Amino acid sequence: MRTDDKQIRELVERWARAVHAGDLDAVVADHAEDIVMFDVPPPYEGVRGLDAYRRTWPGFFDWQAQGATFDLVELEVTAGEDVGYAFALLRCGMPGAYDPKVLLRLTLGLRKEDGRWVVAHEHHSFPLADSEAGEREVRERFTRWSEQTAAGDLEGMMAAIADDVVAYEQQGPLRYEGVDELREVCRTGLEAAAGATVTWDIPDLEVLVRDDLAVTWGLDRIRVGGNEPVMSRGTRVFRRRGGGWEMVHEHLSLPQES
Repeated sequence: MRTDDKQIRELVERWARAVHAGDLDAVVADHAEDIVMFDVPPPYEGVRGLDAYRRTWPGFFDWQAQGATFDLVELEVTAGEDVGYAFALLRCGMPGAYDPKVLLRLTLGLRKEDGRWVVAHEHHSFPLADSEAGEREVRERFTRWSEQTAAGDLEGMMAAIADDVVAYEQQGPLRYEGVDELREVCRTGLEAAAGATVTWDIPDLEVLVRDDLAVTWGLDRIRVGGNEPVMSRGTRVFRRRGGGWEMVHEHLSLPQES
């Protein structure tokens, strides 16, 4: 392998490790002052300049610290005398909450400054999901939830819940904010079963997907042990993040007696 190709490959691998570690200084270390990045989220005109590039990462690091993956799967490098490029595929998402076949696409444009390679352009994207594939993925998420509920797997149940979820539950308070509060709601429900198996499904589940947003609704059917099932109304909203679907809102209710 040529020396320049090897240097660029090591640069990209070092950058990917730094992203996964949440090491901001290492992430920006090999980037040009006039870096232009086209990222998955807006702004659509891109992020321009090293300071603006630096500001995009803390929110991503917070999300990744919850257990997300960021791993190189494939990397190709081509280097000229003072200009080079690389393209790569990465696994980027929360295990259990995304389709592992949906990979993050990365293209880098590099130039040599004072004898070292720096990234002058960076472009991240996910392929647009068609509505049929998105609906299938969301329905599979409900199937996994049902299996995890029956197994009493609380952390598995939380894998596809957004950190900033807002939930309206049947019991007070008025709203629950964040995955930690919703985890306690689910924990209380499992503990109330006193060791009995909790089965949960939505026989008439409806799923509507448009781009990176999905809305689902239906009647939740919950059975504890051999008891008669309890039915409630459920509406849930999902956003595609990191290649997978996360629930950002849940609304459950029972009809009021007249």
